[in-house]
Order: sequence, then structure tokens, then C-alpha cells
Amino acid sequence: MTDPIRLAAGAAAAEISPLGAEPMAWRIGERQLLWSGDPAHWNRRAPILFPVVGASAGGVARVGRRAFPMPRHGFARDCSFALVDRDAARVRLRLTDGEATRAHYPFAFALEVEAALSPSALALAFTVTNPGGVDLPYALGFHPAFPWPFAGGSAEDYRVVFDADQNPGVPDLTPDGLLREGSRRLPLGGAVLPLTGDLFARDALVMRDVQGRSMRFTAPDGAALAVEAEDFPHFALWTKPGAPFLSLETWTGHADPEGFSGEMAEKPSIRILPPGGHATHRTTLRFGAGT
Repeated sequence: MTDPIRLAAGAAAAEISPLGAEPMAWRIGERQLLWSGDPAHWNRRAPILFPVVGASAGGVARVGRRAFPMPRHGFARDCSFALVDRDAARVRLRLTDGEATRAHYPFAFALEVEAALSPSALALAFTVTNPGGVDLPYALGFHPAFPWPFAGGSAEDYRVVFDADQNPGVPDLTPDGLLREGSRRLPLGGAVLPLTGDLFARDALVMRDVQGRSMRFTAPDGAALAVEAEDFPHFALWTKPGAPFLSLETWTGHADPEGFSGEMAEKPSIRILPPGGHATHRTTLRFGAGT
């Protein structure tokens, strides 16, 4: 199965690809709300990140003193998921370990992604299960991108508004994507982040241990795309300089700090599932029209 799975709910429609369980389209009426995946800028739309988020030191994950090659943001986004069940407005897909995944990540696991569409929202639930006999270290992230601007007006008239005041300090990143010690200050006014073209000149804004659980990407006319998180302690914002999209990301983990040389289970912010355990993380994308 390679064709996108189409969902519908009232005037809303969505498409979910079996490759990576990635949402490929989400629209309400004639308004396209997900980034198009234009390869001139960025050819993805809303990838799921697993079993790591961000870059791993040396490009490897260390398990039992062995080094396994680990792509940035993991491998799940490039794997084919199996269909578990579906109806008109909901689909559930599953990825399990196999020879290809064990070359990077020597663990038994299952990752299920459920996408549920309603007239104003697209809700994603990500469930990680450990069917093996040893602890399962993992990180998980969701990386949706949206057109910027998405409702007319100038890009620099848009804002990201959090549901609580945030720490304006974010870490710099090395050229390899690792976290540097120290921080730089964002132009945050409490819970409001003005968006400017140069804000992303030094790569992604990694906001660790955020306050609250949601962020709203707001247009000058009051229209807003909200990203609501459950059990995702970190947010990230990213675009390529000059590109007409903005990613609003929810993460359980983040890139390794510069100089990290420990085991995968020792990564900062890694989750550990005991044998037989499972954990569910949720992100809901919600749209509200302006005036």
C-alpha cells in the first residue's frame, strides 16, 4: 500500500501516507493548511521523528558499547507503516522492528500512529510499545509545517503565541545539529514571539521544558493554527531562511549536546520503556478562522 489514505469530516479532508505515517495534506474547505512539500524549499510536510529527535553525536547511537548509525531525526519517517484499521475520518498505522530497523536500533518495538480528523482539527496519537525483554530507550517528535503566510498579509505580521510565558533563552546548534552550551535570547514578549526573516538564520529554535502545552501560529486577520501537545515537554520552531513555511514541532527529546559520548539510554531527555510497557503522546492541529 503506497497511495495516501484519505480522511473526511464535514468540510475537512486529510491525506495520510503509509510511508512514515506522515500527514500529506490537511484542508478545511478550500484552505490548504499543511505545507505543500515543495522540493525547492523542503520536500516533507509533517514527518514523525523516531527513535531519536535531532542529531546524534557522531551520527551514531551507542547501545551496549556498540555504535549503530542513526540518521538525524531517526528512521521512522522513511519506513513503510502497515494499516491496522480505518474508517471515514480515522486511520491507525503501525511500524514494528525488523532487519532494517535493527541495523540502526537493536530493539524490539512497535510504533502506532492514529490520525483522527474532525471538522476543525487533525488529532495525532503516537503510541510506543516495548514487546521485548529489555528496557527500550526512545525519543519521539512530530514535525508539521504550515504555509507562511497561510491567511494573507505579510509574513512578518505573523506571530507565535504560547499559552504561557516562555524562557527566551534557546541553545545554539553546531553545524552538525548538536546543542551548544550557553544560549541566545529570543525576542519573546512573555508568551508572544514576533516572527522575522532573520529569526532562523542560526537554525531551529529549540525550546526545552516549555511552560504550557500549546502554541498558536496567528495571522494578521486573527486566523490561527494551533498545535496542542500532550506529553511533549519540548517545542521547536524551524524554517529555512527565505522559505514560505514554518514548522511548529512537538518533541519528547532533543539533539545530543556537543561532546556527548554516552549510551543511547543516557541521552538527555530520553524516555525509557520497561519490557511490556507502552506510552502515548498526542498532538492536535486545530484551525480557527479570523475576521
